[in-house]
Amino acid sequence: MSILVFGSTGQVATELAALSDTVCLGRADADLSEPQACAAAIRAHAPHAVINAAAYTAVDKAESEEELAAIINGHAPTAMADVCADLGIPMVHISTDYVFNGSGSDLWKPDDQTDPLGAYGRSKLIGENGIQASGAVHAILRTSWVFSAHGANFVNTMLRLGAERDALTIVADQIGGPTPARGIAGACHAIATHLMSSPDAAGTYHFSGAPDCSWADFARAIFEDANIDCCVTDIPTSAYPTPAARPANSRMDCASLAETFGIVRPDWRAALRETIKELKETS
Repeated sequence: MSILVFGSTGQVATELAALSDTVCLGRADADLSEPQACAAAIRAHAPHAVINAAAYTAVDKAESEEELAAIINGHAPTAMADVCADLGIPMVHISTDYVFNGSGSDLWKPDDQTDPLGAYGRSKLIGENGIQASGAVHAILRTSWVFSAHGANFVNTMLRLGAERDALTIVADQIGGPTPARGIAGACHAIATHLMSSPDAAGTYHFSGAPDCSWADFARAIFEDANIDCCVTDIPTSAYPTPAARPANSRMDCASLAETFGIVRPDWRAALRETIKELKETS
């Protein structure tokens, strides 16, 4: 069995690359800004399943590069799904909480109405819609607040800033579930394998870490586990303006993922401790 993974250096792709039955394609192998090159790569490798772990993730930059973001996050995954439908193989695609507007405080369910606030969310929604329309056996896995020991993420940023400063102001009115990249990789692999024999499980699912928290509380946990003496002061989103609007409510209902695949929400606090330990061991 072979699973073709788009992405090789991102947080989730790095975790997937460690698995024995995956073949990971970097930009030199298949550039997502050229959707037909991605389609050709699938035909050339003839895998048993495809996981798309590559994306345009520069949320703020996407506001000025929406066309490029739409190609990479929208048209490329659609081209992949079209080939998967033609070959009769399943595809797993990683999406985001940014397809929602972040209103209210209820958990977002997979079938809730999408309404992205910015270019990044719109580009990811194009990909979701294209995959759903392709006819491929697929799973769209929406996740949030990804972190790991590698790549650019909130944990690594906080560890760097906490070592440089005695105090930080962190947004406290955005709520979501920090999600370990290793957990996402494991979920994607399990779903892809499951879909090979059970295509009826296709659909859209949510996967995020538990419990939900604010960015400020996440930062406090990072400093506590890393033994960094840095005081965190809560601030509202309005005090930290960014080019792209962020969802205030990224709480996600992950029940259907557990019911269908037996995949439960990971404890981000345990994963955080493992991540910090890994960073210390490799530093």
